[in-house]
Amino acid sequence: MLKKFLLSTLAALTWNVGSVMAQDNAGTWVSLFDGQSLKGWKAGEHPASFQAKAGQIVCAGPRAHLFYVGDGQADFKNFELKADVLARPGANSGIFFHTAFQAADWPEQGFEVQINNSQPRQGNYLELKKTGSLYGVRNQYKAVVHDNEWFQLRMTVRGNQVLIWVNEMLLVDYVEPAEAVPPAKGRYRRLSHGTFALQCHDEESEVYFKNVMVKRLPDDARNNVLPPVVDDTYRQIAGLQDANFPVVNSHVHLKGGLTLEQALDGSRKTGIGYGIAVNCGLKFSVTNDAGIEAYLQSMKGQPAYVAMQAEGREWTHMFSREAIAKFDYVFTDSMTFSDDDGRRMRLWIKEEVEVKDKQKFMDTLVRRAVAILNEEPIDIYVNPTFLPDVIAGEYDALWTEERMGKVIAAAVANGVAIEINARYRLPSPKFIKLAKQAGAKFSFGTNNTDNNVGDIGYCLAMVKECGLTWEDMFVPKPAGQKPAQVKPAKP
Repeated sequence: MLKKFLLSTLAALTWNVGSVMAQDNAGTWVSLFDGQSLKGWKAGEHPASFQAKAGQIVCAGPRAHLFYVGDGQADFKNFELKADVLARPGANSGIFFHTAFQAADWPEQGFEVQINNSQPRQGNYLELKKTGSLYGVRNQYKAVVHDNEWFQLRMTVRGNQVLIWVNEMLLVDYVEPAEAVPPAKGRYRRLSHGTFALQCHDEESEVYFKNVMVKRLPDDARNNVLPPVVDDTYRQIAGLQDANFPVVNSHVHLKGGLTLEQALDGSRKTGIGYGIAVNCGLKFSVTNDAGIEAYLQSMKGQPAYVAMQAEGREWTHMFSREAIAKFDYVFTDSMTFSDDDGRRMRLWIKEEVEVKDKQKFMDTLVRRAVAILNEEPIDIYVNPTFLPDVIAGEYDALWTEERMGKVIAAAVANGVAIEINARYRLPSPKFIKLAKQAGAKFSFGTNNTDNNVGDIGYCLAMVKECGLTWEDMFVPKPAGQKPAQVKPAKP
């Protein structure tokens, strides 16, 4: 017991001495790499995976981590760090902070800032966390930089807050809760102190670092940000983030005065990624290719998905396939269609809806939905199974398993994901379970009509009730594989 006490006391004194010495360099940018050698750095396993070449640290080879040891006082609590990074296609890497030297394996201590623009599936696993993510804590799902191009990665840790920028674009604003939240893998992450490490992830990953610099901040530096309230929703989202589950609200509109910056700030605070959608179609804000181009320019370089909400059935003739394919994804619904008598209905507008025969109406609705899924170049089918107010109370009776099956089969056959819509609380758990069993993919959406984006509570409830995992979720298709590029146009 006395030995343990002396060792723990010595460790505390060592850290305190290092902390006091570090205050002398507070506020000054210091280079951690001399540009010529790996002096001050120490690799765990496979040291040959790291080399100093042409003013750069080259990471290429078997898995390894290069820890900064400095002059023996490499211990950082509050700091700013920046580095210029270049990743080759398919590479995965990262910068760890608050970590400690390990001779082998993945670092057990600290946090990782992710570097991954385009890593493909590795066996049964597809890494969805992109460059700039606070790995497994606050994930960025859209790549904001390109392979083979230098970019700056910058981070600040002050008190209970972590900020991460890529090319001076703020991606992460994480405030640590007062209580520890156990992630899915059971390892508690808490801000503390430690050193930095560069990652060589695997033999297929090649990444370069230069201008690696740090500025110490006082150990007692604080901010005025209150810790978040930890409730069941917070815990569930934290667990999903850690489990590679893409927590993305793919159906957000800038409406009711909601600005892009307000939306992005909300996304950073909650850790929920956003897809910002513009309505495109007859009598909507965007009606031609020029309108699409103007919208895309306004969203250029932003850390959110950019989506097209295709309205009505006329949209396929209003826009070119080339323009449509510039969006990250396209979605539509079957809430606007013409019945067999040629009557055009928008199902959410009471005055336009006519239901003479409920069963006949449902059969027509299902046929229209299947036709949309078969013929229109979309990625996601949103507001699924929506019914007009006049028959919405009979949802369970009217949406028979046979009708559900027809819509699900068409979605799966055409590679179209099905939205779990939080605003309308659709589709039903039964529909979701049948769709999962059939191999469908899913997305989340709130479909806000004003400046309140809304919450994804129903979506999270369905994840639990229906047993959804990251592999069940929609991921935007890469350029060249988008529906507008591969789906034949209807004559």
